[in-house]
Amino acid sequence: MADASLRFTIDADHGQFYVQDLDPYDAWIAEHATDPDLAPAGWTEEAVHLHRIGVEPHSISVGTARDDMVESLITVHTSAPTADPTAEHIVETDLDAPTGQLTMSSPGTDPADGPRLTVPAGLLRVRVSYVPTGPPPADSCGGPGDHFLYQVDVWPSDRACGLVIVKQGPEIWAG
Repeated sequence: MADASLRFTIDADHGQFYVQDLDPYDAWIAEHATDPDLAPAGWTEEAVHLHRIGVEPHSISVGTARDDMVESLITVHTSAPTADPTAEHIVETDLDAPTGQLTMSSPGTDPADGPRLTVPAGLLRVRVSYVPTGPPPADSCGGPGDHFLYQVDVWPSDRACGLVIVKQGPEIWAG
């Protein structure tokens, strides 16, 4: 598959948006929704304060510095790309995408209305980079928090590597 990309603006309601292989995720969450030991959307204490992404099977919740419209760029690569040196924070994790269809949504965006992108089916490595930028072109409520381009790089992987913080951003980062 040649490199493909999708740039979109999304309502990061509750300071997050999701990148999911939706059908397998929905099946998993239907089975585990009542488990009291699971952090909602993968938001453990460590996720909130250190790596800034919530991870669940077939899903990544990207924490945003604003509860507002944010801009993201998702790019599919054939192999690991070079990290963006201008990013303030970079984290990588695994994402199992058995259908090869990623859906982007948020608490304020129905998955049926969100952007979609075809990726190689199977195990993927995902890098989320927080790149400082100006406000997105879409309407913004002008609330507190820095503006970032949430750059999401995706490539096929032949083995799970777990979550890795590539570059730790400032401790206080949202608001």
